[in-house]
Amino acid sequence: MKTETKQPEKPQQAPNEERTKNEHAMSARRIAVVVGGSSGIGRETALKLLSRGFRVYNVSRTPFKGDRVKTLTADAAREGELSKAVRAAGEEAGAIDLFVYSAGFSMAAPIEYAKSGDYRYLFEVNYFGAVEALRAASPFLKRRGGRAILVGSLAGDMPIPYDSFYSSSKAALSMLAREADLELRPHGVRVSALLPGGTATDFTYNRRVYGEEESLNYSPSVKKASAALANMEQGGMSPSLVAEAVLKLAARHNPPPVTAVGGKNNLVRYVSKMLPERVTDWFVRKKFNQK
Repeated sequence: MKTETKQPEKPQQAPNEERTKNEHAMSARRIAVVVGGSSGIGRETALKLLSRGFRVYNVSRTPFKGDRVKTLTADAAREGELSKAVRAAGEEAGAIDLFVYSAGFSMAAPIEYAKSGDYRYLFEVNYFGAVEALRAASPFLKRRGGRAILVGSLAGDMPIPYDSFYSSSKAALSMLAREADLELRPHGVRVSALLPGGTATDFTYNRRVYGEEESLNYSPSVKKASAALANMEQGGMSPSLVAEAVLKLAARHNPPPVTAVGGKNNLVRYVSKMLPERVTDWFVRKKFNQK
């Protein structure tokens, strides 16, 4: 007479064991931290990263619209807030595979009359914020050989009349990317600055433009230059195109430390470096309706 052998029952998984497995699965996903991901290029980048399966954190003053991205509130102009938020994202996720700095501020003002509070705020957002956030992200990028992309501007290579502080901050950002790439590549991390040309976002309408009372005798020239810049931006590339360039750059095995978005902009960048500065500046004056 045969006796049936009873198969041993599978032990039920404890709730905290199941939670541990889920947390491990989440940490295995690629992690992206986008500073300035609530609008413009940053938001488009966050959306594209989501579509590629990334787990995305946004660090900004205003939250990301939608529940698929976790926002960690921070103001780039307040020392310590960005580093605290970036570290919190890295510690929660366990690592950072892609770090994108897309925060920015612009002002149209004559150097002679520009207010110290305005241009210091601009540098806090555009440059020192990037330094602070990149420093905080570096230990987490090194864990999996991640990528860091700082969104700069072609204005960092060529001057824009009365947008001098913006151009200066973006030039500094490009050099920061080159320096950081030198330091972090032995640890498997690559850093690049990506330079868009004019891009159609609300950034145009948030620019701080000095009026007649602030610009005084420069006022007519400031108006012409800021109007030409606004037209260039709103008639320029889409933020989605720039975001796609961010992802392509991040996927490259050996990315360049500094590159522009698109072949045309890279050609403009190359030619501007070959020409004498006085020739480039002459073209700039004509393009922005300056004497």
